[in-house]
Amino acid sequence: MSKNFALIGVAGYIAPKHVKAIKDTGNNLIATLDPFDSVGFLDSFFPEADYFSEFERFDRHIDKLKRNGVNIDYVSICSPNYLHDSHIRFALRNGSDAICEKPVVLNPWNVDALIDKEKETGKKVYTILQLRLHPDIVKLKQHVENTFNSKIYDIELTYITSRGKWYYFSWKGDVQKSGGITTNIGIHFFDMLIWIFGNVVETKTYLLRNDKASGFIRLDKARVKWFLSLDYNDLPECAKNLGKRTYRSIKLNNEEIEFSDGFTDLHTESYKHILAGKGFGLNDAKHSIDLCYKIRNSEVEPLSEYYHPYCIKYLNI
Repeated sequence: MSKNFALIGVAGYIAPKHVKAIKDTGNNLIATLDPFDSVGFLDSFFPEADYFSEFERFDRHIDKLKRNGVNIDYVSICSPNYLHDSHIRFALRNGSDAICEKPVVLNPWNVDALIDKEKETGKKVYTILQLRLHPDIVKLKQHVENTFNSKIYDIELTYITSRGKWYYFSWKGDVQKSGGITTNIGIHFFDMLIWIFGNVVETKTYLLRNDKASGFIRLDKARVKWFLSLDYNDLPECAKNLGKRTYRSIKLNNEEIEFSDGFTDLHTESYKHILAGKGFGLNDAKHSIDLCYKIRNSEVEPLSEYYHPYCIKYLNI
């Protein structure tokens, strides 16, 4: 039986993937909300979906539907990061499960409070951790589980996704609203590494700016040197020569892990898992949220034995 969805943040960058996932899984999008009205793409998926630009009217509409016997089974949340907590609470109060883009919240204590809210309402909060469903990443996790013999792996993570000036004037450039670069672009990679290589034992931060950050993480089974950047100038020449503005690389013991393909339908796969009762919840998301919180609130330290080579030129040493 098809489920009824509402979606908050429908004009956002990631919203079309959620709308497509709702359609692909044979469900109904009933109502949408966003203060910005550039939502014409809905015509290709759910032209009959109600749209609201004001939360108050959206809230009233959801309540009216409920009183008329139309239940909203899920509220999908694609709003700015700092609003996730409030919008999740709205979903739970209205008797709906929530499906929230990462980061599900910005602070570890918000996770604990939402777990209490789940118990109070009997509803569930799911988050999108789509790299856990990527076929090559799943194979890597299985390989590590099958071959680990107490040897610690060495990981080098590089993710550069260049952004223009607009980024720093939007909510994404405000660390109080986005969580900064580690939360906004790094959290899905950190979650993936924790999922594969175990819990965080130690973390060090060597570089922490609004457009780039770098550090070291010791996991149960790995030492991770990481570098994140929004700066086009940090792209390697091989990427620039191909006209690319994004570069991602994960090396395991100096060997490149190839996972360039396989991203197309991961949101749809995420929805399939959620609808089958196998989605990722708050406890799954908590470890990477805690790590990102610690990094953005950490003191920058001098380089120690393990560091990413890209950070050297920014440390004046």
